[in-house]
Amino acid sequence: MSALTDIAAGARRILALQQGDGAIPWIEAGLWDPWNHGEAVMALAIAGHDAQARAGLDCLAARQEGDGGWTGELGAGVPLDDTNRFLVVDKPATARDTNFAGYAAVTVLRTALALDAPDILKRYAGMVRAAMDFVASCQTRHGDIVWRAPEAGELRENIDSLRAGNACLYKSVECAIAIEAHLGKDRPDWQTLRRGIGDALHDKDWRFDRDGIDRRRYAMDWYYPVLAGVLPSLDGQRRLEAGWSRFVVDGAGCRCVADEPWITAAETAELALACASVGWRTRAERLIRHLKPLAAKEGGYWMGWQFAEEVIWPQERPGWTAAAVMLAADALQSLTPGSDVMIRPQTPHPVRLTGAALRAY
Repeated sequence: MSALTDIAAGARRILALQQGDGAIPWIEAGLWDPWNHGEAVMALAIAGHDAQARAGLDCLAARQEGDGGWTGELGAGVPLDDTNRFLVVDKPATARDTNFAGYAAVTVLRTALALDAPDILKRYAGMVRAAMDFVASCQTRHGDIVWRAPEAGELRENIDSLRAGNACLYKSVECAIAIEAHLGKDRPDWQTLRRGIGDALHDKDWRFDRDGIDRRRYAMDWYYPVLAGVLPSLDGQRRLEAGWSRFVVDGAGCRCVADEPWITAAETAELALACASVGWRTRAERLIRHLKPLAAKEGGYWMGWQFAEEVIWPQERPGWTAAAVMLAADALQSLTPGSDVMIRPQTPHPVRLTGAALRAY
């Protein structure tokens, strides 16, 4: 079986970005948030870099705020320079994103399993518990989690909830429950939290498609409910099949946005994980192999390919892009202990979800 990606080269890219306090920004110029930092930490663990992965976890714990959340920089809103090639990192906007916070549970569980280090679960259980408290505080009466923490006096129901973010949180809460189970503890309150998220994703689309915004343009909204295990396998296959021709460019990968000629390595890797989660391993491996032209000789992956102009764009190699491909390869080729965390439920579904969430794509 040939390797799907060069794990060592991906790790070299991430290590080149890691700072003295363990932080792993997007690129040399900066940009830090706890979700993408966590993605890179897990990749370091997969590559066997124990000390550096632990330093990343220590950084995450040190930056956690009093209510369990984190303030992260919003890289998606950062502009490009005058050449339209490089990100300009100059006082980026920040937010206390709920999905970013919840992902700490995935980061801790996956790192501990990859390194075969159960001490990590005990050491960072408090951080994960505080993160879950933060997430739970942002759940509406409808079950969805709003995308950011409310400001003083602001009603949660007036803040947008994101479908992809809630699907990821469904997996994050699952991993938090699994951590507690490893430590001999039961958390029925987190089961209730997860059930509410699942119910909202299944039955309350109106919570995610508000104010006339068509978020179904984004690939993550399409595949994340499948990747996170919100849907049973057959429904997941149907959902992926329904959107395949809209998002996937044959021989290249997955568009980030349906109506833009831009293939991204990270979305392609995550779609591969979604395919693997419903048993489409051959299709998943094919997606990862399509990314070979985006593998940089210096290590890691270029963010994307603008196929209308046939150029790499932007000319940035985020650490989390390399990490996403490494995590997908690990899941598909069982490279390390716990390689199935991303594609298999770690705890039973609190409810069986059937039939719905199959919108036309």
